[in-house]
Amino acid sequence: MADSENSMNRLELSQGWLEAADCRAELLRHLKEQVPQIFCLKKEPCLQEEEELAQSRLLYPFECFLFGEDPEDGLEKLKQGSTSSQLCGRVFKEGETVYSCRDCAIDPTCVFCMDCFQDSVHKGHRYKMHASSGGGFCDCGDVEAWKIGPCCSKHDPGAAVAMVTDDCVLQPQLYERAEQLFRVLLCYMTDFLVWEESFELSAALQPRTKENAFYCVLYNDEHHSYDHVIYTLQRSVNCGQAEAQTHTALIDKEGRRAVKRGSLRSCLQAKDSIRANSEHISTQPLRVEILHATVMAHQTFALRLGSWFQKIIGYSAGFRHAFCQVALEPNSDRDLPCPISRLMLRDAKMYKGARKIVHELIFCSMLMDAEFKRLFAIEFTKHYMQLQRDFINDDHDRSISITALSVQIFTVPTLARQLIEEGNVIKVIVATGMELLHEHLDGNGRFFFQGYNSEKFSRIQVIFHDLRYILISKPSVWTEELREQFLEGFKDFLGFLKCMQGMEEVKRQLGQHIAVEPEWEAGFTLQIQLRHVLAMFQDWCSSDKEILLLTFKECYSVLKQCSNQPFPKEATDYYMCKHILHVPPYKVSQDPVSIHLPISRLLAGLYVLLCKTGAIEHLDNVESYDFTLLAEHPLRCVVLAAQVSAEMWRRNGLSLVSQVYYYQDVKCRDEMYDKDVIMLQIAASKMDPNHFLMLILLRFELFEYFNGSRSSKDQDELMQWNRLTEEMLFLLIVVFGERYIPGIGQVTREDVTTREVIHLLCIEPMAHSTLVKNLPENENFETGLEAVITKVATFKKPGVSGHGLYEVKKDCLAEFNPFFYHYSRSQHSKAEESQKKRRAQEGNDKALRPPMPRAFCPRFSNVVQLLCCDVFVFVLRHILQRAAEDLPTHWTEAMIQRALHLIGQALLEEKTQLESITVEEVTFDFSLKARILGSEHGKSVFLLLSKIKTLLSLEAQKDMVVWLLQMFEIIKCLREKSSPTVSVSMETTKPEESAQDKEKAERKRKAEAAKLHRQKIMAQMSAMQKNFIESNKMLYDNMPESGNQGEPVASTEHCTMEQRELCIAIGPQRGPTPAEREVLTCILCQEEQEVLPQAPAMVLTACVQRSTVLTQCRGKIPPSRMDGSGTYPLFMPPDLAVGTHTGTCGHVMHATCWQKYFEAVQSTTRNRLHAELIVDLENGEYLCPLCKSLCNTVIPLIPLEPLTFNYENAEIIGQNLSLPQWIQVLTARIKGLKSVMQDNDFNPDGSSGTPGLCSDTQADFRSILSYGVQEPRKFSDSIAEMLVVCATTVHRVGLKTPPNELCPRVPLMAWNTCAFTIQAIENILQEEDKPLFGSLQNRQTAGLKAIVQFAASQRLRSAQAVIQRHFADLMGVLLPTMSRKNTPSVLEVDFFHLLVGLVLSIPSLYQEEGVDLQPSSISSAFNNLYIFHLVTMAHIVQVLLTSTDFPAVGDGEETQEARAAAELYTAVSQHTGRSVPDLSGSAVAQRVKMGIEPFLRCAALFFNCLTGVNPSEELFNTPVMSQGQMETLYSYLALPVNVFQLFQDYRDSVSPLLHRWCRSPAIIKALQGKGQMIRYPRRRNRLIDLPEDYSVLLNKACHFQCPKSTDDERKHPTLCLVCGEMLCSQSSCCLSQLEGEDVGACTAHTATCGAGVGLFLRIRECEIVLMASKTRGSMYAAPYLDDYGETDHHLGRGNPLHLCPDRYRKLNQLWQQHCILEEIARIQENTLPFPDQYSQCPHVSHN
Repeated sequence: MADSENSMNRLELSQGWLEAADCRAELLRHLKEQVPQIFCLKKEPCLQEEEELAQSRLLYPFECFLFGEDPEDGLEKLKQGSTSSQLCGRVFKEGETVYSCRDCAIDPTCVFCMDCFQDSVHKGHRYKMHASSGGGFCDCGDVEAWKIGPCCSKHDPGAAVAMVTDDCVLQPQLYERAEQLFRVLLCYMTDFLVWEESFELSAALQPRTKENAFYCVLYNDEHHSYDHVIYTLQRSVNCGQAEAQTHTALIDKEGRRAVKRGSLRSCLQAKDSIRANSEHISTQPLRVEILHATVMAHQTFALRLGSWFQKIIGYSAGFRHAFCQVALEPNSDRDLPCPISRLMLRDAKMYKGARKIVHELIFCSMLMDAEFKRLFAIEFTKHYMQLQRDFINDDHDRSISITALSVQIFTVPTLARQLIEEGNVIKVIVATGMELLHEHLDGNGRFFFQGYNSEKFSRIQVIFHDLRYILISKPSVWTEELREQFLEGFKDFLGFLKCMQGMEEVKRQLGQHIAVEPEWEAGFTLQIQLRHVLAMFQDWCSSDKEILLLTFKECYSVLKQCSNQPFPKEATDYYMCKHILHVPPYKVSQDPVSIHLPISRLLAGLYVLLCKTGAIEHLDNVESYDFTLLAEHPLRCVVLAAQVSAEMWRRNGLSLVSQVYYYQDVKCRDEMYDKDVIMLQIAASKMDPNHFLMLILLRFELFEYFNGSRSSKDQDELMQWNRLTEEMLFLLIVVFGERYIPGIGQVTREDVTTREVIHLLCIEPMAHSTLVKNLPENENFETGLEAVITKVATFKKPGVSGHGLYEVKKDCLAEFNPFFYHYSRSQHSKAEESQKKRRAQEGNDKALRPPMPRAFCPRFSNVVQLLCCDVFVFVLRHILQRAAEDLPTHWTEAMIQRALHLIGQALLEEKTQLESITVEEVTFDFSLKARILGSEHGKSVFLLLSKIKTLLSLEAQKDMVVWLLQMFEIIKCLREKSSPTVSVSMETTKPEESAQDKEKAERKRKAEAAKLHRQKIMAQMSAMQKNFIESNKMLYDNMPESGNQGEPVASTEHCTMEQRELCIAIGPQRGPTPAEREVLTCILCQEEQEVLPQAPAMVLTACVQRSTVLTQCRGKIPPSRMDGSGTYPLFMPPDLAVGTHTGTCGHVMHATCWQKYFEAVQSTTRNRLHAELIVDLENGEYLCPLCKSLCNTVIPLIPLEPLTFNYENAEIIGQNLSLPQWIQVLTARIKGLKSVMQDNDFNPDGSSGTPGLCSDTQADFRSILSYGVQEPRKFSDSIAEMLVVCATTVHRVGLKTPPNELCPRVPLMAWNTCAFTIQAIENILQEEDKPLFGSLQNRQTAGLKAIVQFAASQRLRSAQAVIQRHFADLMGVLLPTMSRKNTPSVLEVDFFHLLVGLVLSIPSLYQEEGVDLQPSSISSAFNNLYIFHLVTMAHIVQVLLTSTDFPAVGDGEETQEARAAAELYTAVSQHTGRSVPDLSGSAVAQRVKMGIEPFLRCAALFFNCLTGVNPSEELFNTPVMSQGQMETLYSYLALPVNVFQLFQDYRDSVSPLLHRWCRSPAIIKALQGKGQMIRYPRRRNRLIDLPEDYSVLLNKACHFQCPKSTDDERKHPTLCLVCGEMLCSQSSCCLSQLEGEDVGACTAHTATCGAGVGLFLRIRECEIVLMASKTRGSMYAAPYLDDYGETDHHLGRGNPLHLCPDRYRKLNQLWQQHCILEEIARIQENTLPFPDQYSQCPHVSHN
């Protein structure tokens, strides 16, 4: 009733506003009255209460006013006439995954959100995915963003139509009210969001009485860290650390926070104190403002209005239209710009929370409507310079700056054209960049960045991103207006480039090294940012011939105006080979030179486009252009790079080396080095070839050297000349041979990419990502690799590590050019070596011939004349003559190699022309000049080649020279019209060519003879080895093989016993323990030693760790099991909640060597930075000296005691020692032990126990000794000490307790780790379906034997009374007469742990006062047999009690086994009071055998390591899951084939036990469903199943909601691979306490899920996190690969990812084999420590 009355009141209120004369005044009056009564009434407001009041008192009345009726009714009417929007418009959060279709996106900025992409056609296309930096929005529905499929299925209106303004469907009155309300509220909101501290409230909002209530508001900045702010708040406003942390977190998140509420004076004091304290820490104080409580209230509501506007606008396109209309209206009354402009202009001053609201409001209003998007873009462009200026001075990230919206408007093709035509946006952007960089201009009007501000400069670079956005889509149709405005913008851009042309000139330093390294990074950063912009300008120009001509002329005109063009001296004449060159003198080594020539390079690019498009035909007076001048500066750059390579600029420091590196690097070369080469090719096509070569010689400073007018004996100078000659020849190779540029050579872009890929793969096989990194990207970040890679390479898939590789196809190697101009020096060497090696393997010569040249385009055809001009031949003769005269200081092999390559290029060019046109038409006559010029003195090129062929110093080039001489003969034949074949020409050549063939044939014959001789020798050696083995067969038969022991040797009297009978591990028929001599080598001192009980100890490195790999109750570790209290570790629960695993790497040391090594590790590790994060010294950790595995203890090696078993005595004793007798003897012995009897809860009285077990005639106390005793083994002190060391570590780690070697639980933990380790190994073998024996790794076999013998020896190191007590307690599970009050039932224990404990502790019963005794081998055999049989029967009962799912079996004749199984199941059901189900005995038998199989396998491993009896061959070779293995296992364990026969054989003894076992209260309770029961066989744990497509995980992460946080800030969804739980990592919202410390969600999760060990997949980063403690962990490659066989860390490449089963299987094996700690240590040893990589929060780790 009250709600309806309130609604009526609100409707009446809104009606009053409508009827008021001044509606605006009434609305403001309501705000003045209500807002201060709702918001900011106290320091810590109740947000929920404020929201409810704001909704009822403010927002609901506004909605009533808007609709003119109840909002729900009005909204329902509105929905009936509206349609859903075609645009998605989802605003991306930081870190959110977005998708871009590489096939269909107009540009890379066009993206889909996760949901839209999943429902779009692009899912089947080539796509990329990456994490958003925040601020963008989904382009689904924008037809200008996509070539096809602009809408997903959800936003598809049925037919794709252009994005147009929706019709206003609102009724006129509703639209008018909307405008009226929006106008008032938007103005109100704007006023308070752009509020400044000095502002006063307007009269309409001024309160009647002004209270003395103020807020001290602290704002976020990027200069102060979390810790700085926390410290300042604690010192300034007297708050505790927790409160200060809360304030700081909210300030960082929202951008501001009120840290104090009080009087004006107190707030001013707090402000001064905050500023003073923060100035001590940073150069800038924290920003603090004092705001009145009323202002704070209005600001709070203004922010709330932003969200309300978004909601209202979302109701209807008409509301959006009205809002945009109001937002773009200028305020003529107050002479202010429109509200949206006011918000934009104030953006840099607003705090983060306000910015976020404003940006989202713009997204959902202006950018969702085409017309208003255009109007907004005009406003944005109008204020662009001011917005960028404010952004430069701001310290917040661009993702929360209004300038980030440029990508949303500048990348829309139609909008970009309109902005160019109407607002000349190119001119605006360039002018903005020019103004912001104006301070860096020097006196010559060029940029000089020495001492620049790197942070400010990085913000300025954003402007060039905007320029790229504008140019990203070139126009298909040009209008006159577009041409005019583009040309204006291009001129301004040339003005900007003019400031870069010749900037930061360098001069060669002579005498002494440069004092201060000059700044160079800024210039190259600018070049990298402009790289795509320059390419885009050229692309735009190429689309219109008129524009292309105009821009070329303008570029040439500006180039002539540049201040770095004049020469310092007048032109001079230079003479060579009767040719004269008239140019000004200039030396790169003496005069200033700049590597920055953007205008020259742009001109080169435009000239090529003129040639490519044919527009050059319309260029006036082409011949009037001074091409010598045009080539001058690019040539200087090339010479500078050559001189740096020749080490002539060493004194100029590393800055110049770095500049030259980037000049030729893939990031810059396409607009630097490549364009310089193009300009030289342009000049070569227009200049006289002799003049061009003379110019090159001049600028390389080699003119006088080749002219003979300069010589030197200085070795350094000669070396420099040689190096410069090499570089000069290389330049000629490049200018003549590099024709793979469309417009220069007759090639396509695909041809260019193909050639690049071939040359990269000629270096070595490469991964896809490596190829992409080495290929230049276009403006859309594409390399074109996918289009050509399958044509030129074959893909080699990766294995479980590494990545996929591409190998070049053999038929593509003909394209290989050893002097490929994009090779670095190291790449050139690798490629040359690789190809020579390949040719040698194929039996070919080592000559790396030049590839066949592509044809030049007509405008560049004159370039070929370079290699047949007089100067070129003269240079070649000069170089070859030096080599022929063998003047070692005047030539190098590299120089000759380049000269030979040039000759080869020239000959191939001549051959090509001769084959394509007639001889008379061929003008290229290199071969003629090479034979004639200088022939009169025997110094022609041809004759010099013949001479150098015989030089020993050029043996490596001999094959190349031979090929060149062959080519001369082929060309000669072509000119003479004879047969142009090699074979014919070779027959008519000089006799020395025939001799060469004979020499090669002889070398080949000798190699074949040597190969046959080696094969004959190897065959003889193999035969001798076989003869030796045959003659020493007995020796080989008795030697143990790796992982497989030899056959046991029994006494001579039992040699006739069958092999089958020897393969029994326990009981009177057990096989003997063979005598084995084990001699091992210490990995530290390399000395050998035999393992003996009395010898110094030899130890295995080992790592003990808690484990949940086998747990059946994941994530439910009870506290009692974590601290070691309760029945654990005496009884291991059947759920195996937490076990203790001991693993080893298998490396052996002397105990003394290990102790010295460990002490050394402790002393050195403490001095290593971060080493404590790899090894925990306090817990005894170290790295294995050999394999660097993580270890924390050592296991002493104890040899098996050789045993010859007396079967006759065993048979006699067996007749007297039946199971009932054995139980009586055992009971009597236990009753007589004081260690057991002294506990009052032990009740051996048989009256309450099982009838028939203890009769009145009790056996004698010492009767147990009558069955055989012997002296126990004696160990050396060293072994005894190591036993204590290992046992103490197992106890400390397993129970998480301080070390205490006297604790009675020490032997229990030793037995438990033995049992658990065996269970873990059995689990691995079953998982991998490997044989039980023979398939273990050597380290696992050695470790398992050592662990079992170590556990067995614990009874000799612990007090016998303790061991006896443990045995009695353990036996109480099987014999209820020995039970105690807390003895568990058969459902509450793991029987394999029980078996190990009983077998290893029963020898303690033989201890007599004053005499150390242990059971004889025969006594032990019967003890082990009866214990094993009892435990097996109890386990069978356990399986039957917990089984509910019995397998279906066919209706066949029931076997004896089936009948026995049915009988047992009936008895169990009757004892438990359950009805007997109608089950066949076969089903019961099959179910039981399945349930006990893991137990039996574990038992077989245990007894094998304990007794050393070898199993039969079937267990060595037969896989775990194979048929028939169970029978072999039964035989080895002395079990009948029908395991149920045990209950028949021991019926008298077992029947009462069975009754007692089944009638336990705990079992009755469990069967009633009041407790958890473990089913057998237990569930095999694996890592969770992962989806094949990684986008499924990304989708899951996208919809992940943090359970402890309500905000929508970026989260780090992290998936636990062990249990599948999704966690929120690296976030303060999910901090929790663990052992008194704050830890993140992952660390807390591992404590309960993995006992401290965890594997997590960080979904948005696509990486695995391995964790082992609060401070120990590492990153690991995710098992997801792209189509190229590579992982994608942080989704950097963004290719679709798919699960690699092999890699995930390897990760699963790491976990199952307990190698996570080992892997972490291995990774940490080679990388940064884990916390520095993973902790993001300054004050705590949020893992």
